[in-house]
Amino acid sequence: MSRWRPAAPGSTAIISRAGFERLKAELDHLWHTVRPEVVRAITAAAAEGDRSENAEYIYRKKQLAEIDRRARYLTKRIPLLKVAEGAPANRQQVFFGARIELENVDTGEVLHYRIVGPDETDARQGWISIDSPMARALLKRRIDDEFGVELPGGPAEFAIVAVTYED
Repeated sequence: MSRWRPAAPGSTAIISRAGFERLKAELDHLWHTVRPEVVRAITAAAAEGDRSENAEYIYRKKQLAEIDRRARYLTKRIPLLKVAEGAPANRQQVFFGARIELENVDTGEVLHYRIVGPDETDARQGWISIDSPMARALLKRRIDDEFGVELPGGPAEFAIVAVTYED
């Protein structure tokens, strides 16, 4: 029985070309580099004797399980993903792949986001999932539109300052 679970209900199976290539490269790296190294380390640790008290053996077995779990997920997820290519015809409207500059109407704080698929989100870079409340509130809006959104810290009002796309 597989432990893989599909993406959350309502999760969008869309991804950028770069994100898709990163996932494929990660799967390849796991199968052809990381997993063989861990298997060799398990073999070496097992040769040292009593496995029940061998910390290296126990650690490596857990590491192998994590690698296999991630590889299984990627093997099933990658074929389901739809790669979004190119920018939309209207580059002033917010769609998947948009880089958005927002201004908090109340505080004047400027925020930068990029709308990406759920498999490529990265909070440090400001990459938000198309399924997030902020992205849902932004979709189909245009430059200078003001909108409200319910965030974890409470409701907030924003104005769209700029929308750009990569070519």
